[in-house]
Amino acid sequence: MPETSAPSTSRRLLSLLTVLQSRRDWSAAALAGRLDVSERTIRRDVDRLRELGYDIDATRGPAGGYRLRAGAHLPPVAFDADQAVAVAVALRVAASAGGPLADAADEALSVLSRLLPAPLGRRAQRFAVEVIAPAGAVGVDPSVLGAIEAAIEAAEEVRFDYSGSEGPARVTEPHHLVWSSGRWYLIGFTPERDDWRIYRVDRMTLKTHRGRPFARRALPGGDPVRYLEGRFRGGDETGRWPCRGDIVVAAARSELKPYVIEGTLAATEDGRTRVSLGSWSWGALAAECLRFDRPIADARPAALRQALAHAARRAAAAAAS
Repeated sequence: MPETSAPSTSRRLLSLLTVLQSRRDWSAAALAGRLDVSERTIRRDVDRLRELGYDIDATRGPAGGYRLRAGAHLPPVAFDADQAVAVAVALRVAASAGGPLADAADEALSVLSRLLPAPLGRRAQRFAVEVIAPAGAVGVDPSVLGAIEAAIEAAEEVRFDYSGSEGPARVTEPHHLVWSSGRWYLIGFTPERDDWRIYRVDRMTLKTHRGRPFARRALPGGDPVRYLEGRFRGGDETGRWPCRGDIVVAAARSELKPYVIEGTLAATEDGRTRVSLGSWSWGALAAECLRFDRPIADARPAALRQALAHAARRAAAAAAS
């Protein structure tokens, strides 16, 4: 048998690396079938990847196989076409926030685009320029995000100064990092307050020494995104608005659907639509109901009807003046 050419071997190694990265464990037979080679070739290629710095575990026996582990340093990473574009888009989104994190994301995107094959590089760049920064986006230092993530992983307190407040350094047990509307937030349990608190990461100046270890706690509701939404809306950990009601709008469901993002629509028998909405106050909910340029009726509950009546009196007074 002729010896395999170097370009063919290189392509096969990259294919093997891509497959190994796609899930936790692979049997030798499954890898051989996936790449259409023998198990002996798989063993040789795994040895070559190890020589290149990839940490690959092997287990023997009928159920044996291979597992790609995280190493002490970052070796070259192989992406297929869709993965490369996904990484490029994620980096562009990170760059849209501004600040040091944006600079690091731009540099990483530049490296990725330069190393990708030409068609993939062009595809990644095409996706990259179509991202619009969220309104109010604020950049953060990637080292701060890294330090907070490490503290979450190690279950260690973080100590920090918080801009806009005076007094001693704050201490919290970090549990979740959440990115929302262009800003990074830390959700942590603050023992001094005996309660959960939300901190904007761009306002945090971390202290350098490590904090004390803590026992992990269950976040109310269990979902960090919904918890953050609920707190911003003045509601509870479910993320729902504190004031919720519905009205019947004299319009078809299909006509209203493009204009109702957070709410539900249900067609009535007479061709109108019952719209269920939420807001942080009854007055704000009444204003939300009045934005439909169609007759509305059957508002409920009573608090919403009262808010609509109050809005009508205010509008009449404004018109009269």
